[in-house]
Amino acid sequence: MDEAAVRDRLRTVEDPELGDDIVSLGLVNELSVEGDEVDIDLALGAPYSPTETDIAGEVRELLVEEGLEPNLSASIPDRDVGGQEEEQVLPGVKNVIAVASGKGGVGKSTVAVNLAAGLSKLGARVGLFDADVYGPNVPRMFDADEPPMATEEETLVPPEKYGVKLMSMAFLTGEDDPVIWRGPMVHKVITQLTEDVEWGSLDYLVIDLPPGTGDTQLTMLQTMPVTGAVIVTTPQDVALDDARKGLEMFAKHDTVVLGIAENMSTFACPDCGGEHDIFGSGGGREFAEAHNMPFLGTIPLDPTVREGGDGGEPTVVEDEGETGDSFRTITENVANNTGIVHRRGVSETTQRQTPAPDR
Repeated sequence: MDEAAVRDRLRTVEDPELGDDIVSLGLVNELSVEGDEVDIDLALGAPYSPTETDIAGEVRELLVEEGLEPNLSASIPDRDVGGQEEEQVLPGVKNVIAVASGKGGVGKSTVAVNLAAGLSKLGARVGLFDADVYGPNVPRMFDADEPPMATEEETLVPPEKYGVKLMSMAFLTGEDDPVIWRGPMVHKVITQLTEDVEWGSLDYLVIDLPPGTGDTQLTMLQTMPVTGAVIVTTPQDVALDDARKGLEMFAKHDTVVLGIAENMSTFACPDCGGEHDIFGSGGGREFAEAHNMPFLGTIPLDPTVREGGDGGEPTVVEDEGETGDSFRTITENVANNTGIVHRRGVSETTQRQTPAPDR
């Protein structure tokens, strides 16, 4: 088969989320045929996303059936801004995922920790940046006591736990020392803790933002290439009111919201066997639908989540039951939606560059 024939066969592979074949969408970056070997580079930007794994698997299976030996790779073309190359911040990081909440106490850090550990469990290379400078909890939730090491160039090498590279303000201050900083100091330390850290090559860098819409959030959105954001809320109206503020903040900075996660949903009582909606039920899903946002899933109100956080064992890794499954579902949905962001961008660029047919 020549390149044209292979490309024609690839038109039978559909992107289930964008609703067209991968060739028409522009998701085949490069294709070359030499004998029975076919080298294909696909525009897939969310490593270990179940959807993108399935797309690659279908391409491989299709070509093997044709008696060919496929060599697949995946990359997203570099973006071009105004005809100039975009400044590279965190050049080794493919995706930056911000985890945010409109208010404190909704379990944002719990979701960030389990998202990072869940992505690592899928096989991805992951970092977790605890940007909640006033209340950093990530080291405890990972049971990470080892501080970062310093190189001769005075950069920091983050410690690793559960396959996740970790960086937190808690590593750099005393255990009980309060952090009392004004905005400019926050901006400086956030910049240093991203640019002066040896993150290496990562598929995902998860950022645990502080609650609200303050200086740290603005610094992140203005200086970092955030791929998308996850908004965490509980079902009750008070939390949803504040989640709207977070949604508006990301909209003002043209940041894609990957979805809404509802934490502390139904409580299954181990004593009476009944289910109790302590904080209400369904508020997160209704919020997502009302704002035309993806809904990532619900996390039950389960004591094992608290125990895992206090004990440094992420539920997504240690729990094989319903609660662990809820975190795994959210992790897969975040990865899938990250892929949609990239593939849609490639498709839109392809459509702009394709000349209109003659009439």
